[in-house]
Amino acid sequence: MTSRAETGDDQGDPGLSAIMSERRQLINLGYRLLGSLADAEDVVQETYARWYAMSAGERQTIESPGAWLMTVASRICLNLLGSARVRRETYVGDWIPEPLPDPTEWITGRSGAGGSDPVDRVTLDESVTMAFLVVLDAMTPAERVAFVLHDVFRYPFGEVAEIVGRTPAACRQLASSARRRIRTAQTPAGPSAGQAGIVRQFRTAWQAKDIDALISLLDPDATATADGGGLAVTHLLPIVGGEQIARAYAEIARVAGHRTTFLECTVNGLPGLVAQQDGDIATVFAFEIVDDRIRHIWAVRNPEKLRPWRSS
Repeated sequence: MTSRAETGDDQGDPGLSAIMSERRQLINLGYRLLGSLADAEDVVQETYARWYAMSAGERQTIESPGAWLMTVASRICLNLLGSARVRRETYVGDWIPEPLPDPTEWITGRSGAGGSDPVDRVTLDESVTMAFLVVLDAMTPAERVAFVLHDVFRYPFGEVAEIVGRTPAACRQLASSARRRIRTAQTPAGPSAGQAGIVRQFRTAWQAKDIDALISLLDPDATATADGGGLAVTHLLPIVGGEQIARAYAEIARVAGHRTTFLECTVNGLPGLVAQQDGDIATVFAFEIVDDRIRHIWAVRNPEKLRPWRSS
């Protein structure tokens, strides 16, 4: 898990480099809280704007600039989480967290990933897998903030309480409720190497339009969810059942034809796939694999969520 941010310079007014060194930590926080790298970047920009809106004298009185920045960013995220629920009432289809490429793919450009600025990368661990983020998204804003700050970033409940605006005991209950949600929703997955093999078999069977092979790789109660955001064609309702998913995905492969290439990649730290159409990434697929069967597929087609994957 990610540890708490350390401050750069507690004496006097911190220099630009010391303050900007907190940016990666703030991006990590914002992405986990909002499920969107673009929104996380906006939060960081607003946080820095508030820092530099203060006078130099006011900034000098702040003992821990890093902690101040994290507190402000957390409060901005908490407000955004409340308004996001209202915005999503008009969202077309299902909303899926923004998928992230593997850090090495940001650097090398494999799978069409663009943007090599290291401060824009989110540290990948179990708290940014797609399955984990989907569970976080089902929480109340207060639950999500309390859990992420305490369990992921190791903030004591006293400090969490100041950010959330509740008592430490209430924040402890919020985090406990969030943990129960996660335990209920998630089943321990196998090693990523084994999962990569399952994804590879799925890709092969999918390209071959082999419905029987696809069915054998899918949990009978599997679910496939897609996010086009009204900006890309996709199925609006989740597809439920392994056989139904197999037939639907075989049809997708038939319609896609030779214009589409499926490539293996890392999505939010786990094996996944990208679909390239005429050399441009059109869809990113994340998987939840349990007991060597695919339990859930998340297909992100909304082009606004594929920015980190596209060449700059």
